Amino acid sequence: MTESPEQKPAVPGRFRRLRPASVRPSWWPLPACVLLGAACGFSYGMLATPEYAATSYAMVTAGKDIDPAAALGYAQSYGRLATSDATLTYARGAAGEPVRELRTHVRSETSPDSPMIAVTGTSADRDRAADIANAVAEAVVVSSGHVAKETGVKLIKFSHAVPPVDPVSPSTPLGTAVGASAGGLLGGLVLLVRPRPARRDVTAQVPGPSQGGSADDRELVR
Repeated sequence: MTESPEQKPAVPGRFRRLRPASVRPSWWPLPACVLLGAACGFSYGMLATPEYAATSYAMVTAGKDIDPAAALGYAQSYGRLATSDATLTYARGAAGEPVRELRTHVRSETSPDSPMIAVTGTSADRDRAADIANAVAEAVVVSSGHVAKETGVKLIKFSHAVPPVDPVSPSTPLGTAVGASAGGLLGGLVLLVRPRPARRDVTAQVPGPSQGGSADDRELVR
């Protein structure tokens, strides 16, 4: 007597394989933020207006009866006066910009080890950047000459600013690198602060006994 397919006993211990569901990696915010930051940095470097910087140098020299170390102190003072209203008002004619605009396009730097003053002018036009630096440096030199007898030191023009060849910012490779770094930092913070998903326990279902009887029963019937 043949058995129909519906009456065949199920083989114990054999389970149906479960196809794992596609799970998105938990660290996906990190590469996504890196790519987004790099794209933003690249776009900024390509679309932003380039800025040029030119630097003029002036140097403080001490008189015969003046301690040479005093030149360092006067260099610090004249460096701070380079961006004052009085100096910028005197330089606005040669620079071709009003005082309010000129203040945002000039900066001065000094060194504690050298009586040198660096006056840097910035502009979207390379020639205008050099004109700003030379005008402000010349204004500082003229102002220091009015009190040279009282101070015993003299400020002289050391070098003139020349129009730069390449812009100082923005740089497309640098902007891309900075954007990618910022995106990576942001992605790492997202991974740290986001809540962790709860772990799900999977319970395996044990098949019931087959209809054909147990293994002991089959051994008795021969």
